[in-house]
Amino acid sequence: MSAIRPFHLAFPVHDLEAARAFYGEVLACPQGREDTHWIDYNLYGHQIVAHLDESRAAGGRINNAVDGDAVPVPHFGVVLTLQQFDELRARLESREDTRWVIKPRVRFAGEVGEQRTMFLLDPSGNALEFKAFADDSQLFAA
Repeated sequence: MSAIRPFHLAFPVHDLEAARAFYGEVLACPQGREDTHWIDYNLYGHQIVAHLDESRAAGGRINNAVDGDAVPVPHFGVVLTLQQFDELRARLESREDTRWVIKPRVRFAGEVGEQRTMFLLDPSGNALEFKAFADDSQLFAA
């Protein structure tokens, strides 16, 4: 794969302190700049920004079937190395407060695009997916 530029994603949260604990402590994302209504984080080299939306309520979401799982839409995340995936998985599994949507598993086992994947929710109900491939060339394989 060629080198890619970091992406930027801004997303709503209902509580900045809960976001700080989740992204800063649970996911161990280094914090960047902040203001009274937003906090920047480094998510594996990508800039994500938690923006305060005090009116945010748990809303309905749709799920799409993918390899036997009900995958939440929308969601965001990062393709990690296998080592990064295993380290994050272990950290999340050691916590009693991890809000799993789909626990860590292998998706498309033995098929094109085989990957490890896991989905969880942040304190504001935003769905995140972390995945890893044994062979990164499978990321866009058809």
